[in-house]
Amino acid sequence: MPNFTDQAEELNHQSAPAPAPRDSFERRVFRGTAIVIATAAAAYVLWVLVDLLLLLFACSLVALIFLTVTNALRRRTGMPFGVALAASVIGLLALLAGAFTFFGATIQGEFAELAQRLPQAWTDVQAMLRTSPTGSAILERAQSLAPSGQALVNAATTALGAVGGALSGLAIVLVGGLYLAAQPQLYQGGLLRLVPDRSRKPVAETLDAVTVSLRNWLKGQALGMLFVGVATGFGLWLVGVPAAWAIGLVAGLAEFVPYLGILVAGIPAVVLGFGQGVDTGIWTIVVLIAVQQIQGNLVMPLLQNRMVDLPPAITIFGIIAAGILFGVAGVLLATPLTIVVLVLVRRLYLGEDKQEVLESTDEPAPAPPSPAPPGD
Repeated sequence: MPNFTDQAEELNHQSAPAPAPRDSFERRVFRGTAIVIATAAAAYVLWVLVDLLLLLFACSLVALIFLTVTNALRRRTGMPFGVALAASVIGLLALLAGAFTFFGATIQGEFAELAQRLPQAWTDVQAMLRTSPTGSAILERAQSLAPSGQALVNAATTALGAVGGALSGLAIVLVGGLYLAAQPQLYQGGLLRLVPDRSRKPVAETLDAVTVSLRNWLKGQALGMLFVGVATGFGLWLVGVPAAWAIGLVAGLAEFVPYLGILVAGIPAVVLGFGQGVDTGIWTIVVLIAVQQIQGNLVMPLLQNRMVDLPPAITIFGIIAAGILFGVAGVLLATPLTIVVLVLVRRLYLGEDKQEVLESTDEPAPAPPSPAPPGD
């Protein structure tokens, strides 16, 4: 399957060179004014349609996942593209369905246990805090910050609406990603036709760099999410925390946003741990810190050859900036959006070529040209 660069070269060969029109001062002024007005109007339209653009970006990520699996299957089996894509989609859906079916009853029971034990565990933690002056002060401060009943009702209503919107958005993303993956050349060619001939090749190389960077990030992130989920669930199960595997599942899924998995899983895990006793609570904290340290200092460095080398500070500030600008959807897509921005900065601002951008990825470097023999 050709990439953006291949399609750009094909389109450039198909395009006949147009004669250069005569230019005048009035024509240049008019063209400059029109460009300024069109740029301002386009920026306004893009800001109004930012939710749609984020949805399209999420569809592109899903399509990239489908195509990555499809191309891997074609390399190993020689299947036609349509058959390999259908097998990939059906295989991924069957894998998810099988996982939920296999672990469904256990996870459902553990989530029910989690919901049942959390209130009692919080009561036990409150009783333990009241035994010391410092604990009583912390508890009074926490109670003063607690929301009112009406605020909780409003928050629950908002959360239910958000869940419904998230489910509908997920369905759109899956279907849209499938359509994009089914005809990648159609959409690649259509996008490149919007670019002037003289800029088509550098734009195509930039899009290829973005695609490879996102694909490598998805590979490494999938392995990182698997490690966080399994390590958190197993560690909490060892120290005796109830609903350990449910907490591990939440931690693994939330790790799609870096550093969020341990934070999301940490609150219920610590409450349940201290509800079992001080020793269990301390060991729970030790497990969470150990998983985070192993993830950051061992697992992620080992995965750097399979993903983009994204500095932690840039990741954190990228998540904060995307959350401020785009809300919850921005937080979920913050890391891939940051990768896109970094590739664009390196290509358009720093002037690096495609291979320099991809030098830390798994794309093989092109063979250097052979030197000309002396005397030629």
